[in-house]
Amino acid sequence: MKDKRPVNLDITTIKFPLAAIASILHRISGIGLFFGVGILLYFLQISLRSEAEFDRVAVLLDGLLMTSLLGLILLAVIYHLIAGIKHLLLDLGIGESKQGAKTGTIIMWIMFVLVTGVAVGLLW
Repeated sequence: MKDKRPVNLDITTIKFPLAAIASILHRISGIGLFFGVGILLYFLQISLRSEAEFDRVAVLLDGLLMTSLLGLILLAVIYHLIAGIKHLLLDLGIGESKQGAKTGTIIMWIMFVLVTGVAVGLLW
């Protein structure tokens, strides 16, 4: 028996819960880390060839574009770590209720902002 209800296929009208947004961003940050680690390993490989190559990589990484890229990789690491801890707690059965998921996500965002602030403070 077919269901005659209308199907909403317009993704812009769907309101995702806060926990769903956090989960999607966790996956996106994981993809970013996959490519970010490759970029970092490439720069490491070049810098270990010789002193001149090290100096070349140092100058390259000192530019605004590469500094921004390194900052984005750092943000991805921080977010992925904190969201991963939240997912591990969910695997242990902590925060599985609707209210628990919302509270856990809010705590996760607060921790992300605090850890990012500390990282920026230490690096600046």
